[in-house]
Amino acid sequence: MVLFTTKFVQRASLFVSFGGLVTTFVTTFLPLWKTMNSDLNEMENWYEGLWHMCIYTEEVGIHCKAFDSFLALPPDTFAGRVLMCISIATGILGVAAAFFGLRGVEIGASRERMKRNLLILGGVFVVVSGVTTLAAVSFMAYVMVVKFWDDDRPEVMPGWEYGEAMFSAWFAGLLLVVGGSFLFVAVCMGDHEVKLQTEMIARCQEQRPRSLHYRKTEII
Repeated sequence: MVLFTTKFVQRASLFVSFGGLVTTFVTTFLPLWKTMNSDLNEMENWYEGLWHMCIYTEEVGIHCKAFDSFLALPPDTFAGRVLMCISIATGILGVAAAFFGLRGVEIGASRERMKRNLLILGGVFVVVSGVTTLAAVSFMAYVMVVKFWDDDRPEVMPGWEYGEAMFSAWFAGLLLVVGGSFLFVAVCMGDHEVKLQTEMIARCQEQRPRSLHYRKTEII
């Protein structure tokens, strides 16, 4: 339990949050959110992301093409792209705010209250980033399941299935939520340490006059 000091929890939370942010950023631009393989032509694999659609064949390899229009995107892809961009923006703000709120960072080292507020602000932004990432991937997964089991879809026509990027997005969102939550834990630990230090100082101040009084009494 000695290792779990306020300083350690702050840095561990920031490390987890930064890992989730990097994973979110990479996942956003991967064309592996959806995958489809047709039984009629098993040599072709289709992939779709938030920005590109790709096809892989053994003869040509992989060939990707960006979506032509932003407004012509499917609703789930449109919502996923917007939410992931919000996640990246809030994640960057959260990690930056939490970094300047760490103990040991020289900027504003004498302003403990400002550092505490920066940690709280960073935790809020990081949690929002994680929630938006989870919302984006969960909404796309829900729409994909509904379309896959739609009775109106012909059995011959293949349906989109989960790609590797969706599992990566779930993992990134979980990291962000955990990292942001432990930033709040670090703030609570810091408040508890300050409270204990204040109580110890108050006790020391109360005991000094008594000891002096006892000494005077013994001399008399």
